[in-house]
Amino acid sequence: MTRLSVNINKVATLRNARGGNVPNVVKVALDCEKFGAEGITVHPRPDERHIRRADVYDLRPLLSTEFNIEGYPAPEFIDLVTKVKPHQVTLVPDSPTQITSNAGWDTKANQKFLCEVVDLFKKAGIRTSIFVAADPEMVTYAAKAGADRVELYTEPYASNYAKNREEAIAPFIEAAKEARKLGLGLNAGHDLSLENLTYFHLQIPWVDEVSIGHALISDALYLGLEKTIEAYKACLK
Repeated sequence: MTRLSVNINKVATLRNARGGNVPNVVKVALDCEKFGAEGITVHPRPDERHIRRADVYDLRPLLSTEFNIEGYPAPEFIDLVTKVKPHQVTLVPDSPTQITSNAGWDTKANQKFLCEVVDLFKKAGIRTSIFVAADPEMVTYAAKAGADRVELYTEPYASNYAKNREEAIAPFIEAAKEARKLGLGLNAGHDLSLENLTYFHLQIPWVDEVSIGHALISDALYLGLEKTIEAYKACLK
């Protein structure tokens, strides 16, 4: 079964636009779980422009499903993750100024650094995933770094889906096969939506988890949160 992890960053963005605590990030996360999500994802950035460090501490003891924290492994991020001890940490190569993730790691060029970070998190008992492009070589070097999983950066698939979905999915199938061959768990995320998720899952049914935020929260404005989560889960059956 492919698990749905809801990224709640956009909920925090809306809250922060006015200050205060509306919408309540913790309540939304708990409602996502109640409505069927199998995980919650957050991506705290240094400027706290959406998820704040305090949110991470507030969420950890209350969540009953998987908690996934993603981010660039700067010292302050490493400190947060090792203190909170989520079920999974996802390493992304974002600079502090990026609006959103827009590339996977070059796991070959950054091999030494990633080995050190992965080893640190694994010693803390935290499953570690590395965000990579749909490139078998990047998957191979993620395995060499000791990762438990890779997360495929799916924006190129989403961007090309309407034009030629068979062509768009092809490199992701190859990267997914490489992950399976190497015994790596497989996650996917970025711009997956109700339009393109079903086909992605049909072609790569062994994906362990998809992490979806922007599209899901946007759909919820029209459908409501409960019906939206039901719709995304239906794509994964």
